[in-house]
Amino acid sequence: MNTIVTQQELDRRTIRRADLVSCNQAFIDCKTPGSDKKENYALIGSGVSQNSDQVINLREPHGFNVGAAAMPHGITNNLHMHFTAEVFLNFSGEWLFRWGVDGNAGDYHSTAGDVVTVPTWIYRGFTNIGPDDGWLFTVLGMDDTGGILWGPSVLRDAANYGLYLTRDNELVESADGEPADVDLIRPMPQQEIDALRPYTPEQMRRRVTTEDDRVWSDRPFLCSTLPGGQAQLALVIGFGMTEDRNQEPRVYNPHGFNLAWLRAHTGEGLLQHRHDAPQALIVRSGKWKITLNTGADERTVVLDPRDTLSIPAGAWRRFEQLDDGDGEIVVVNGGDGRVRIQWDLEVIERARDKDVAFDANGYVAPWSVVSRSSEDD
Repeated sequence: MNTIVTQQELDRRTIRRADLVSCNQAFIDCKTPGSDKKENYALIGSGVSQNSDQVINLREPHGFNVGAAAMPHGITNNLHMHFTAEVFLNFSGEWLFRWGVDGNAGDYHSTAGDVVTVPTWIYRGFTNIGPDDGWLFTVLGMDDTGGILWGPSVLRDAANYGLYLTRDNELVESADGEPADVDLIRPMPQQEIDALRPYTPEQMRRRVTTEDDRVWSDRPFLCSTLPGGQAQLALVIGFGMTEDRNQEPRVYNPHGFNLAWLRAHTGEGLLQHRHDAPQALIVRSGKWKITLNTGADERTVVLDPRDTLSIPAGAWRRFEQLDDGDGEIVVVNGGDGRVRIQWDLEVIERARDKDVAFDANGYVAPWSVVSRSSEDD
């Protein structure tokens, strides 16, 4: 597959922080005091928004959704349940995550740089406990997330403010009690709540990747010994793009996508490559030049912190970090399996000159060893 990305398509897939439009009435708790100042953003896909007026920057199916939440100090996103993966990228602020139908099964205090993946089929909520406004990016599994189920207390509180949720996941407002002739979402039956799997704080902590938890590979790619290709990779969810046979992710269970941190110094990044998975890049720090296509078709874009870029499957690409010092991006690829990279022929030849090639399993190995093995056969 060779996908050519036009300038118009590149512009459409580039989502600047300034392009984001918040929805303050995305969920049923939007009138509940303490939850009425949430800002919800839908960058890629509609996520779990319950407001048909939600602005969605890019509707292109990726196999996952990307969103964001911004909340002032003290504001809470109330207890709810997801059926597909929900991963939080803490880009700023201090957040208290809690879980359990009443929110008392455990909690975790998150700081900037954390990646928190919350298990499916448990109630969860979070509050900005930092002194300033906080910012979370979110990645949700699958194109259709199945919506969310709110905790019983949340549905009761919303009804006090005349808000109800239909079976079609739409918010309806009625000042005179429950609207007639509408099939409404009801609280989960108690026997089903009692059957939900419990999670201890220790179990949840293993699903958190802090900055200190990251394990960086200095040679995660075929191009890692070449000038301009010396990015480092820290796996978080799934094996993803790594070509380092010794690298393992912190979280293994299927999410519908894989997620990793990519870090590079000035002038470094990834050399020319492509693969067959939809990809989203989310910039945390630095200034990243992304070049798509080859030859006369080349198109470039420079991404700043909190910018997001969607790259379609099959497009040639290369990344370069332009800012002084190190820059970091989150790389999300669709699918649960390994992402097999196809490198430009010139990169392959230059790597071989450095005694770097692939073994039969697609991992980086000394060319002098794997070539000798082939000859022996």
